[in-house]
Amino acid sequence: MERNACYGTLTAQQIEHYDREGYLVIQTLLTEADMAPARAAMTEKVNQIADDLFRDGKIKNKLEHEPFPTRLARLFDGLTDKDFLQYGRSWRDRIPGYFILMSNPKIVGAVESLIGSEIFANPVYNVRPKVPKVAAGAVPWHQDKSYWPDANSNPVITVWIPLVDATHENGCLHVIPRTQKKRVLDYHRESLTGTSYLEVDEKYLKTLTQNANIVALPVPAGSAILFNDRLVHSSTPNRSNHVRWSVDLRYQPTDQDPMPQHGAGFLVSSRKHPQRVATLEDWLAQRPEHGPD
Repeated sequence: MERNACYGTLTAQQIEHYDREGYLVIQTLLTEADMAPARAAMTEKVNQIADDLFRDGKIKNKLEHEPFPTRLARLFDGLTDKDFLQYGRSWRDRIPGYFILMSNPKIVGAVESLIGSEIFANPVYNVRPKVPKVAAGAVPWHQDKSYWPDANSNPVITVWIPLVDATHENGCLHVIPRTQKKRVLDYHRESLTGTSYLEVDEKYLKTLTQNANIVALPVPAGSAILFNDRLVHSSTPNRSNHVRWSVDLRYQPTDQDPMPQHGAGFLVSSRKHPQRVATLEDWLAQRPEHGPD
């Protein structure tokens, strides 16, 4: 893809690395202040879950004063995978803090370097609370593109951001570099965890993992890992005592399929039509753009 040096915040070396390897790590892109709205949104959701568990008699203490990294883990300590999965393996609530994060100029500026100035925030954004000892935390080897194989969106760029330090112990992201150059590989729904995650078929997986250089990506909170939606990646179980909180946000050029079957995305940046960029009110109302319609 042709790059425009006038746009975006990445260096030529960073762009080259992304194009060649299929991913890019930007250490500590976000500050604590940048992450605060998203953490507040996550806390709001955890409050709702604590209320539910308390009402249903599954817990005796809502643990309101427990620190952010450990509260959800302690709420589910002693409960089952089924108890956790009733809330989904990932969350996509329309809480303002998530819109603020998706619209953060630091994130959008990095994406702009890769796909240009007209950027649509894909509807498939996920909040991922990887809880210790819950099988849903382990994500098998897959390509994001397998979730939208018929869409013409290429590329869709995933921006993966941990809200706590992502470590080997709590299940950091793992990637197989340069696999973005492959077509969408055959896949199936895994059955081990009860989450029905998509997984690359074994006939490919053995070759990929034996012959490739798997790269683990432990990064501090607020870092960003950008990767192509064809890059094969996974994450390991959480063996710590706290939640590995992360989000995966997705962006694409505005001339690609907006994938309405997956929800309502929004125009997050436009130099050509800045008046159409969606506001928080538009996003909450599931309007993709700002305007009279």
